[in-house]
Amino acid sequence: MATTNAARLSPDGVRPTAEADARVWDAAARVNDPEIPVLSIADLGILRAAAATDDGGAVVVITPTYSGCPAMDTITEDVSAALRHQGYDPVEVQTVLKPSWTTDWMTEEGKEKLRAYGITPPTGSAPVREGPIPVGLSVKCPRCDSLDTKELARFGSTACKALYQCRSCLEPFDYFKVL
Repeated sequence: MATTNAARLSPDGVRPTAEADARVWDAAARVNDPEIPVLSIADLGILRAAAATDDGGAVVVITPTYSGCPAMDTITEDVSAALRHQGYDPVEVQTVLKPSWTTDWMTEEGKEKLRAYGITPPTGSAPVREGPIPVGLSVKCPRCDSLDTKELARFGSTACKALYQCRSCLEPFDYFKVL
């Protein structure tokens, strides 16, 4: 694979300003998460960097929501296919684990899409791993907005979510955990 300027591939999760790199970002950003199809990988914050290479190819950097995320193979394949469809060849998708993904990287638009889909988005910021124990806040029901909810299971339909039930409308719902 041809080289790119390393500074252009800084995995900061910000859309590049250089036109060629921005086109690569935009093509990758249209890929949806296979577990939560209303979210793009950009909405989710796992798209960290993108750049065109000097040989007509592309490099994209992604960070999984957690190191064992089963969706990463599918996301890698989908990003590669999306870029090849746009004419990029060769395509390289790099997975980086550091820094660890955090729900702080999710876009506000992505959080709104989650709520509209019936999943309560994460609230607050990811806890600092040092110092006092973080205090949990109430989780709002995405259907009736009640704060009278209870956790039924720490793990919901995916490891990133917990299963809750609203005591007001009695509906179960997923809560995207703050990580």
